[in-house]
Amino acid sequence: MPTCDSASAIIGSSVTGSHLLHIEGYSRAKELLLRPDETAPADSQSFTVGGRTWLLRYVPSPCPLDVRYPGHIGVGLILVDTIPSPVCARARFVLLDQAGNEEPACTQSVGWRDFSLPAAPAVAVVIEKAAMEASPNLVVNDCFRLRCDVTVLKQFRREKRGSAWASTDTTLSMAPPSNLHHYLGALLVAKDGADVTFQVAGETFSAHRCILAARSPVFKAQLFGAMRESIGTGVCVRIDDIEPQAFGALLHFIYTDALPDMTGQEEALMAQHLLEAADRYALQRLKMICEEKLCGCLDMNTVANTLVLAEQHCCDRLKVACIQFLKSTQSLEAVMATSGFEHLIRSFPALLRELISELAAR
Repeated sequence: MPTCDSASAIIGSSVTGSHLLHIEGYSRAKELLLRPDETAPADSQSFTVGGRTWLLRYVPSPCPLDVRYPGHIGVGLILVDTIPSPVCARARFVLLDQAGNEEPACTQSVGWRDFSLPAAPAVAVVIEKAAMEASPNLVVNDCFRLRCDVTVLKQFRREKRGSAWASTDTTLSMAPPSNLHHYLGALLVAKDGADVTFQVAGETFSAHRCILAARSPVFKAQLFGAMRESIGTGVCVRIDDIEPQAFGALLHFIYTDALPDMTGQEEALMAQHLLEAADRYALQRLKMICEEKLCGCLDMNTVANTLVLAEQHCCDRLKVACIQFLKSTQSLEAVMATSGFEHLIRSFPALLRELISELAAR
């Protein structure tokens, strides 16, 4: 077997720290934060991880003015120090019971993201209130506890490897990558053991309640929680306001953690529909994937509609990308002539004023 003369590794070191947030007077906090004159969210004390300063922001819903999440609370992680350089970090949010044990059903993780100033929530999660309040151990004496584990990526280091690492002998080969997604995808297609059916614009989709509930807190509430009665006891659940192709792609992602194969033009349109669906079913990773795809396919015909979509679903990164595209384009008149821009003018006056202010400053 061929071998290499030497080997080395590049290793990214990281530092992890945790902050425990107590929400006392939970019901009273909900009332105050939902008042029109109390629009400011509640911030934790600042804390330090990896030499940077952070805080947690607690709001009654993922977007304070967004009525689409009446059954959720939101928690965001914010960089608040004065160091100008960006930092790469990831976060894990977990509710603790009164004994300090983690509640798996109320645990969410967000992958590596770049944080930079001015301060803004670079990562945020939503937690289902019904699941939290239904547990006898999470909200006790009108108080609950949430821990945020923050991991900060530090500088890379080089490390020399021994001759065994340089060998390409098959006896030292790595284990093959996981193919669990192939089996779950096949399970979705075969419908073996499916116990719920969805009716979407005349098309039916079969799925497995446990898999849907494990992946989406919204599906969990619909199929097992407080919202179960609202869908009735029948075997078929009707889904409105979503295209069948988009719902099929949503199920494919839930089972395989990947999007189905699509062409370039189809991919851009599907990303719009899937972003809405991801927001609706609280699939944060899918929402971020769609946001990234839409950032990369902006053009004069789609930018206005995409900006509206970003505003509706609290996609800050996508919103900034749309505004930057409009500030840099030489054909602003062509964009203003599109039906999407007319819709923006009619239905989103506050967004229009913000856009005008940004364009005036270019």
